[in-house]
Amino acid sequence: MADDCCAGKGKELERLAAQADQRRVLLIVLAINAVMFAAEFTAGIVAGSTALMADSVDMLGDALVYGLSIFAIARSDRWKGAAAFAKGVFILAFGIGILVDISIKLQTGVPPSSSLMLIFGGIALIANLACLRLLWRFRAQDVNMASTFECSRNDVISNVGVILAAAIVAATASPWPDIIVGGIIAALFLRSAVHVIRQSLPSLRLA
Repeated sequence: MADDCCAGKGKELERLAAQADQRRVLLIVLAINAVMFAAEFTAGIVAGSTALMADSVDMLGDALVYGLSIFAIARSDRWKGAAAFAKGVFILAFGIGILVDISIKLQTGVPPSSSLMLIFGGIALIANLACLRLLWRFRAQDVNMASTFECSRNDVISNVGVILAAAIVAATASPWPDIIVGGIIAALFLRSAVHVIRQSLPSLRLA
């Protein structure tokens, strides 16, 4: 009886420790994304870069996403499914927002500052690689953490796109690389949104 009790307490302590570890990691990546949103969005406005601003808004979305993930850590699978569903909706909204920004950029046709794109795209890449490393061991733990990992993985891909666009803008003085990368980021967001929402539906159906 005592052995069973101790074993049960041990498992509960392990579960609580894992939840505390998740919360700590999510708080760290939330702070990273919040700071990077402010820095990258400001740089995007100054540079006139659609891709840079889209990437920064993605950082803001991730900060909100990680906040939702923290809220769902100690809750039921249904709550976690709801948090994942909300994250999917955020991703979908940002994808649509990028499409709107692209339509505005098509009307102006002014090339962005490639140097600012390169600098802040590189800083954002370093920040997101750090987040991805922190989240790696939690990626298969549950639907909530899986969708959180997916957000950071998409960020890294977007950062690489911004850097490539900056290099091509510098070589051609054309706004099209910035516009094209913005479109690719939008497509990535929309695909990811569908994936996260579908992944969350089984948990939402639980009684």
